[in-house]
Amino acid sequence: MEENSAWFPTQTRSYILSFQFSQWYPRFVKQTIKSTIIRPVPAGFQEYLTSDGIFVPEGAENHPPDGLTFAHSSDEESDEGGETQISYSDANSDFRVKHWTFPDLDSRIRQCVEEYEGVFPKLNFSSPKDAYWVLFNANPLRCTSPSDVYILLKSSDFATHDTDAANVFSGCVDPQPGEDSHYELELVLRKWYSIERNREVRCFVRHRRLIGISQRDLNHYEFLTEESTRQKIIDSVTKFWDTEIKDNWPGNDYVFDFLLTRDLSRGHIIDFNPYSPRTDPLLFSYKELHCLSEDPTPEIEFRVIPSPDHPAAASNIPVFQHNMVPLEALTLSSGKTVDEFAEALKEQIQECMQNGASSSESEDEGSDVTPNGICHSR
Repeated sequence: MEENSAWFPTQTRSYILSFQFSQWYPRFVKQTIKSTIIRPVPAGFQEYLTSDGIFVPEGAENHPPDGLTFAHSSDEESDEGGETQISYSDANSDFRVKHWTFPDLDSRIRQCVEEYEGVFPKLNFSSPKDAYWVLFNANPLRCTSPSDVYILLKSSDFATHDTDAANVFSGCVDPQPGEDSHYELELVLRKWYSIERNREVRCFVRHRRLIGISQRDLNHYEFLTEESTRQKIIDSVTKFWDTEIKDNWPGNDYVFDFLLTRDLSRGHIIDFNPYSPRTDPLLFSYKELHCLSEDPTPEIEFRVIPSPDHPAAASNIPVFQHNMVPLEALTLSSGKTVDEFAEALKEQIQECMQNGASSSESEDEGSDVTPNGICHSR
C-alpha cells in the first residue's frame, strides 16, 4: 500500500536520531533492560561489519575453534587494518584477507558478559534478531564472548542497516539549517534474559495519544483471544504509558515495544521506534492508525491473531529463514569476495557430485473481528 505523508510526522534527520538507543536509554534506564553503550566504536569496526565474508577479528575467540589457525605473514602490519594470512585446514588453499583486531573492544565486551552473565548486542537502532540461527547454543541470541557478538552482528541484515547513514536517513526531508544530523555508530550490549514473545506488544502513539496496540509475535496465542486478558493488557499498557512515558518522551509521535510481566500487570520498555513507514505496523496499516488518530473517541484498539489459520499468523517456517545459510557456506565464504565465494561453492558442489555425496533431511469468544479477520478490543 502506498503511504501518505499526512499519516506521519515530518521525517527529519533529527527526528530519526532521537530514537537512537543512546538518546532514549538514559531517560528510561529504570524502565528498561540494563545495558551498556559503547560509543564511539573503534576505528575499522564499521568497515569490518560491512566487509565480505563471515569471520571474527583475531583475538575475539577465548579459544580458537578447531581447524582455525592464524598464520602471520612476514609483511603483516601491526596496526589496525593491517593484513594477516589465515588458513583453514579444510579449505582448498590459503588466501589473504583484511585483518582486524579490537583488543579494547574485546575487553569491554568480556566485562559486560561477566557482569550481565551474557549479553544481547544491537547497534543504534537495530538488533540482529534475523541472525539468531548463527550461534549454536540453547539461547541463540545470547552472546558469551566477543566472537559471538561480532558474528551475530556481521551475519545480520538488520544490523547492517545501521552502518550506513544513507540507510538511516532514507526517506527523510532535506536537512534544515542548523539541524544536527551527525550520525555515529554505537554498539549496545544489553543484559541477556529470555523473553517470552507472547507477552510482547507494539504500541503506537500519535499526537501524544496512545491509539493502538498490536501483539508483537505473529503467532496465534489462545489466551490473547480472551476478552478479559485483552482488557487487562490494555489497562496495564495504558497505565505504564501514562505514568512512565507520556510526560518523559520529548516528542508527540513514536512507537514503543513493551514486554509484560507474566501476570500481565506491569512490564518494561524493550525499544522505541520512529512513527515512520520503516517501522512495521504489524496487525495495523498506517492508514488504519491514521483513522484511529483522527477519531475523537479516546478508545485504544488492541489487535491479536484470532486463530492459527489467520493469514497474518506465522507459519512453522523458521523466522527470517530467508537469511539462513548452511554452516558449510559460512566456512567456505570466510575472507572471500562474492565472486570468489561463488566460484568456491561451485567447485565444492562439483566435488560432492563426483564423490557421489548426498544428504537429505527428514523430520519427518466475546471479541470483535475486523474485515481482515484480526481480533481486536476497543
